[in-house]
Amino acid sequence: MNTEYFTQNEEIQKIISNLKNDISEKSFSDVIDEKGNQYVDLVQEGGGVLGIALLGYTYALEQVGIRFFSLAGTSAGAINTLLLAACDTVDNPKSEKIIGLMANKNLYDFVDGPFFVRFLLKTIKMGSKDKPSLKRIILTTLKLFGNLLFIVPVVVYVLARKGLNKGTNFRNWISDILKTSRIESTKDLLNLRIKPEGLYLKKGVDRTVDDLHPKLKIIAAEITTETRVIFPEMNNLFWNEPDNINPADYLRASMSIPIFFHPLKVAIENRVKKEDWKRYVKYKGKLPSVAHFVDGGVLSNFPIDVFHKNNVIPRLPTFGVKLGDDRNQVSKVGTVTKFLLAIFNSARHVLDYQFLLTHDDYEHLIQKIDIGEHNWLNFSISDEDKLDLFIRGAKAADEFLRKFNWDKYKKIRESLILKQL
Repeated sequence: MNTEYFTQNEEIQKIISNLKNDISEKSFSDVIDEKGNQYVDLVQEGGGVLGIALLGYTYALEQVGIRFFSLAGTSAGAINTLLLAACDTVDNPKSEKIIGLMANKNLYDFVDGPFFVRFLLKTIKMGSKDKPSLKRIILTTLKLFGNLLFIVPVVVYVLARKGLNKGTNFRNWISDILKTSRIESTKDLLNLRIKPEGLYLKKGVDRTVDDLHPKLKIIAAEITTETRVIFPEMNNLFWNEPDNINPADYLRASMSIPIFFHPLKVAIENRVKKEDWKRYVKYKGKLPSVAHFVDGGVLSNFPIDVFHKNNVIPRLPTFGVKLGDDRNQVSKVGTVTKFLLAIFNSARHVLDYQFLLTHDDYEHLIQKIDIGEHNWLNFSISDEDKLDLFIRGAKAADEFLRKFNWDKYKKIRESLILKQL
């Protein structure tokens, strides 16, 4: 595959062409630049390989002149977040470059556990769409018998490492991508994340852009202290020289799906101050010697709250994009496994849901991508399914851009402020 496999697709071309014709004069923000680009903040939800749909969404927005000022995300959303932050300056489009990176990467490379783990995962990934045949039944029987020989070492390995896959392939892939943009440290990344020149506010807005500065927030869960960690702003909780940390480590922490990947372990360095833990996250206990990071989605899969300011009419909106609708049906609790899964899903969504319940104006800012029947853990996803997810993301962008009304949203925020006075 190459970039054109996605961008030159007939359906994608039609979506972009129609958007350019239909909304070219539409206002999405009060922050613009000399080229006519409009700036928004963007928060992206986690969702494994479904993150390819996020690329379709951001590609469509960039094609109509929308640029992402501040960025936040969890897990798969954090991947697109960091790449959008690192592949070029704030004012330039980046999604097309990221498409090329994804098109040339076999996602199954991320399954990098020992051979018995890879064998087991390959065996159990047989899809329900496979047509039954005598040959398949025989092969399946042999594989299931073979699995018995691998169950014991897999269990021992997981108990020892707390996960099936090392996550090294993923971390190295991200690190290599960052190097192409000359980014090997947090300092390098933040030097790229500067406010574009020529930025100004739309005529009639009685404020300035002087205090606006691009932010980056990648969410991970540190489980020894039960903390939602926001990188890079909480670096000093773990490292003595936080500016020197490779941003690839943030993604390695954020995408560490429990059990599927090893947690990222970070030895907390001896000059880290306990006072900072109290100030940043209200943690008052003894600091662990080693921090254990798992997927940020355990605590906050959709961190839509991170750019919010109370009692302020925003100069630029915070767009949020979700991968599907995770509250559209009753969770099944018939078996112990389903019961535990329902508890886990309830816990990991409650923080984000609580914010949305108390800030219902955000329903005007959030778009859900219909991800169909795609499985978020399908690392052996086909090229056709990648394209389908990409198109679904672009369709969601088309729907959102047509319905969003910036002036109406500002009036809603103004009315909320007046109610609180």
